[in-house]
Amino acid sequence: MSRILVIVGSMRKHGNTEVLASEFEKGARDGNNNVTVISVRDYNIVPCTGCNACHRRENKDCVINDDMQKIFPILRDADIIVIASPVYFYGISARLKSIIDRLHQPARSAMKVKKLGLLLVAADTIPSVFDAIKMQYNLILDYFHLDNIGEVLAYGVEAVGDIEGKPILDEAYQLGKRLE
Repeated sequence: MSRILVIVGSMRKHGNTEVLASEFEKGARDGNNNVTVISVRDYNIVPCTGCNACHRRENKDCVINDDMQKIFPILRDADIIVIASPVYFYGISARLKSIIDRLHQPARSAMKVKKLGLLLVAADTIPSVFDAIKMQYNLILDYFHLDNIGEVLAYGVEAVGDIEGKPILDEAYQLGKRLE
């Protein structure tokens, strides 16, 4: 049984990204995994300022006092982290990027994560719409020596509910289920 953290990077409640993440969660739970889902809309996270004070502080903590302090303990306990994001202008959501950038600090060395997964949703249908995100994702996998559990990429879903009934939902479910 793995401890899985799914970070939903959409501000849209019940939107396509959240629905895709929910299907992954169902599959992972059916595989008898412990799954925690957090949504960026529930946290106020300030972007990293690059001050590097965390590197100089004795406790190595970030000097920014915001909701990231609630997220660090959850991140620290996860064996697998799954990033779920809508694609905005060929990148992940800004709120999700703020969380990722805040991992610039030394506290990330206390994380147990060994594997990452990626769930992306885009309104566009061009084949390259996910390329920039996948490149950054692969760089993170390589740099931190993490295993890729897989990627689920949903094209052509824009309006709330567009993803409903699409085969991509089963793909997300099966990705989660395989983690048993």
